[in-house]
Amino acid sequence: MRKITFSIPEFYGWPTHLLVGGLLCLLLAGCRSDDQVEPLPAPDDPYAFVAPANFPPATYTFDNNPVSEAGFRLGKRLFFDPILSLDNTVSCNSCHNQSLAFADFPLHPVSIGVGGATGTRNAPQLVNLAFRREFFWDGGATHLDFVPLNAIENPVEMQEEIGRVIDKLNADPEYSGLFGEVFGQNRINTPQLLHALSQFMALMISNQSLYDQHLAGEYSLEPAEARGLALFETHCQGCHSGILLTDESYRNNGLDSSFTDVGRELITAYEGDRGKFMVPSLRNVALTSPYMHNARFNSLQAVLDHYSDGMVDSPSLDPTFRREDGRLGIPLSETEKSDLIAFLKTLTDRNFTNNPLFFKEQ
Repeated sequence: MRKITFSIPEFYGWPTHLLVGGLLCLLLAGCRSDDQVEPLPAPDDPYAFVAPANFPPATYTFDNNPVSEAGFRLGKRLFFDPILSLDNTVSCNSCHNQSLAFADFPLHPVSIGVGGATGTRNAPQLVNLAFRREFFWDGGATHLDFVPLNAIENPVEMQEEIGRVIDKLNADPEYSGLFGEVFGQNRINTPQLLHALSQFMALMISNQSLYDQHLAGEYSLEPAEARGLALFETHCQGCHSGILLTDESYRNNGLDSSFTDVGRELITAYEGDRGKFMVPSLRNVALTSPYMHNARFNSLQAVLDHYSDGMVDSPSLDPTFRREDGRLGIPLSETEKSDLIAFLKTLTDRNFTNNPLFFKEQ
C-alpha cells in the first residue's frame, strides 16, 4: 500500500485544515452519517460502547470503527506513548490526566510541548467525546478521529509529522503485530492510528456524578446543592444545557475587548465570531482548573466573580450578558455564588476519574 502523509503547517484555524479533514473523511469512509446505526448494547462487555439512556445519540461513526477490546487497548497504549511526538517525550497523557477528567494539571495553564514549548490555550478535558459535534475551543475539528492530528503536528505540542509517526510505528515489530490484530494488516497507516485512538477516547463516558444520581432519584441534594441547582437552571442552563452540560455553541463571555486570540473567527473567517469560544461542558468542572480558554481564572469563585462583576464589553459579547439596567453579567450575591459552587461540585464523577479501564497498562 502506498503511504499517504499529511502536513498541517498552521496551529489554529489552519487554511489546510478543511482540506485535510475532507481527505481523511474519504480515507475513513465518511465522517458522519445522519442515519448512523448505533452499536448494539453489550452490558457485560466493558469494551463495548453503550450510550447512557438519558444521553443524546452518539455522533461518532461507530459503523466505520466499532470498539473492540484489542482496539481499545491499542488506542490506550498509543495515548500513553510519547512515540507520537518528535523527540519521544510528550504523549497525549502529558496534557490529559485521568485524575483530572483527562484535563491538564493546574500547574500547566496552557499546554507544555516538546522542548518546553508553550501554547496559548488551556487543554480541555476529554469526556463524552463520542457525543460531541465539534472539538477544540474554536471548533477546528468536526470528527473525533481528527483530534489527535492537532496535537501531533502542533509546533508547540508534539511537533511531529504524521508521516514520521507512521514510519516509527511500522518500524516497531510489536506495534505492527498489534495493529495487525485489530485491523487485519501489519502495514500501519494513518486511518488505523486515528481509529485506534478514537476507540480508546470514545469510551471516556462520564455519567455517574452525584448530579446523575440525583436525576436518577438515587441521591438527595443537600440544601446548598439544591439552591445551587435552582440558580444554575435560572442563570447558566441556557448555555450549559442538556445532560452534556453544554449546548456546543460559541460565545464571547466578556473576557476581553481586544483579542490576541480571536477564537472561532479563525475557523469561520467571520468578524462577528471574534472572541467567541466553545461553551465547555461543566462535567467534572471542580477538577479542571484553571478555567476559560486562556486559563484566566484559577478557581470557581473567580469564575463566578467574573460573571457577576468582571465582564468587559465588546461588539461580539453574547447578548445573554446584557441586562435591562445596562449593566453586564449575571447578578449573584456571595451566598448565591457559594450555593452554585456547591452544586457544581456535584458534577464530579469519581467513578470516571478512578475507572481502572483507563489506567496505563504496565
